[in-house]
Amino acid sequence: MGDRVRQLRTARALSLSALARAAGVGKATLSGLEAGMRNPTLDTLHAVAAALHVPVTALLGATGSDLRGSAVRVEVLRVFHEGPVTVELCTLTLPAGTAQVSPAHHVGVTEHVTVFAGTLRAGPVDTPGEAGPGGYLEWASDVPHGYAALGPEDVRASLLIRTPGD
Repeated sequence: MGDRVRQLRTARALSLSALARAAGVGKATLSGLEAGMRNPTLDTLHAVAAALHVPVTALLGATGSDLRGSAVRVEVLRVFHEGPVTVELCTLTLPAGTAQVSPAHHVGVTEHVTVFAGTLRAGPVDTPGEAGPGGYLEWASDVPHGYAALGPEDVRASLLIRTPGD
């Protein structure tokens, strides 16, 4: 992953300091990530991807990635490229009673969730929606957004992230 981050950064003529600033992460964290000496959190991956204007999977390079945030677990099932648009199809698991806030993606990114089990509150931090089994939520994720498992049951859902190209 570190090589991909470095390639994307240099292709955009960004210094390590400039990317760290744009992503809101420490320069040492970014340097360690590029050197392959750090395992980034899901929030760090989202922040770096947003600063580079790419989907998270552009940093990972493969499906089957198991990503964990402070509460959310996401497994990337498939990545589709439709012209300049990248679509990432994932499973989302959120243990009962847990919540997580994710940083903003870059402008134009949308998220779409279909809930299979549990009750999910998700969307922009200021205006989340709620859905139970069979329910669907979508939102522009270029703002901080969150996920919360309401009630006694774990949330299991599909997550589709649509990222437009530059």
